[in-house]
Amino acid sequence: MKMLYATALIAASFPLHAVELRSADVHNSDEYPTVAAVRHMSETLDKQSGGRYKIKVFNKGALGNEKETLDQVKIGALEMNRVNISTLNAICPKSLVPTMPFLFDSIAHMRKTLDGPVGEEVLKGCEHEGLVGLAFYDSGSRSIYAKKAVRSLADTKGLKIRVQPSELWVAVASAMGANATPMPTGEVYTALKTGLIDAAENNVPSYEGFKHYEPVKFYSRTEHSMAPEMLVISKAVFDKMPKADQDMFRAAAKESVAFQRARWDEQEAKALAIVTKAGTQVVADVDKAAFKAAMAPVYTKFITTPDLQRLVQAVQQNK
Repeated sequence: MKMLYATALIAASFPLHAVELRSADVHNSDEYPTVAAVRHMSETLDKQSGGRYKIKVFNKGALGNEKETLDQVKIGALEMNRVNISTLNAICPKSLVPTMPFLFDSIAHMRKTLDGPVGEEVLKGCEHEGLVGLAFYDSGSRSIYAKKAVRSLADTKGLKIRVQPSELWVAVASAMGANATPMPTGEVYTALKTGLIDAAENNVPSYEGFKHYEPVKFYSRTEHSMAPEMLVISKAVFDKMPKADQDMFRAAAKESVAFQRARWDEQEAKALAIVTKAGTQVVADVDKAAFKAAMAPVYTKFITTPDLQRLVQAVQQNK
């Protein structure tokens, strides 16, 4: 009888129907802010659910590139994914808005906007594609790095620059007078080293983390984009959860945002120190006004509906 009682106690200490969800990320470092943030979210869920839910993060592109993993999430073959929002542009029109070049005046402006009604509307904009938006993570500001300094539009004319595989980013580079070269992240280092491309564009932690500072030594602060990362969960998976569990997931994701932002700010400062010490020249005197003016045709091409125009205007007014 005592043995049966002890067995019952042990069984009661373990949660029923424990679920481990898999979440994909392409970043190499286990301590990269988005990777750490999803692990932090897992710890929160583990505590709040009594061990019923956990998330295992597969980073370093272990499950594929962002497009491949996103396709898996759409059909429920993979539960969660952290992606750059530009990956969603082709399927979720509202995701175009925070991706647009020179939309945000500052990081503070970006955070305020994404934490508000505009952000919520964009998060909900992919549900028709089987993706439930849970949170936005910071990706800092993206700038151009090359084998020469970029201070003006004259410096980008004819520059062969790697861009994300996105129609929007091809248009942005073209508006700068550059030759856009769409390419997966994993191929950029070799392309820079061999001279297949002259330049790329990304935030400082990615420039450092992917070691792109080794082949190219000029990081020019064009700060042309502050497009966020987006954490999504498969709608097929999410819809099977009780409403209370869905609310718990949303709250845990939102709570992880503050954690991610703090980690991001630390990582950015650390990465900048590393690349500077390695010989990178950070170019600050960039003619941003001229670059911004050159983006008018990009807005005309992509912000084509009253709905998108309304959201852009809402962002511009939310300063």
